[in-house]
Amino acid sequence: MHSDEQAEQLEDELLGRIYTALRDGGLDAEPLLGLAFLLEEWGEGTPATRELLERPTAQLTPADLTRLGETLLREAGFQPGFTLEPRLWTTLEQALEVVKRDVRTGGVAGTLRLITHDWDSRARAWAEFRGGYHGNGIDAIAGSNVQWALGEVAEAVQETIMGMTMKVWPVCAAHNRGLYAGYEHETAIWRCTGGGTHIVAPVGELP
Repeated sequence: MHSDEQAEQLEDELLGRIYTALRDGGLDAEPLLGLAFLLEEWGEGTPATRELLERPTAQLTPADLTRLGETLLREAGFQPGFTLEPRLWTTLEQALEVVKRDVRTGGVAGTLRLITHDWDSRARAWAEFRGGYHGNGIDAIAGSNVQWALGEVAEAVQETIMGMTMKVWPVCAAHNRGLYAGYEHETAIWRCTGGGTHIVAPVGELP
């Protein structure tokens, strides 16, 4: 039997191994069986875990392993973090450089960067401004899409800047109202609710 903490660590390790093997090729039955045993031990068995434990391992084809691995990842809600997928961090940092254009346009001065925290079990990215941060952080998976990254980073930067300066940013010049980040046709934009909701500019292109 495992302690709860040990079991959770083992689950994360096995999920990471399965994800990496599926991404890079060469998935074998070992991590799948290990995860299946663990979930059954927790009383969280599924049809996928039972298939793994009931079928002879020699009968599991590469296609079976792939199908079962993808099923276990999906059922666990697994999302790769920055350690497994460094490109996710790179995309968020690139998005931050775009958002910095809007910060400079608004005349806001101060050091702005992305950080992580050891205490954050979800291993999110946080926008740090003038040494402080606010908000809920950015999940690593946001780095899987450029526009998604832009929207999430814009929102995180806005929360932190307003939290640190106690001022609204950015502001619509036409209506003197605060803007909020959103998406239009899958493009990250700044939107204003004054005079009827309208798009002010794409993220990174505030006038």
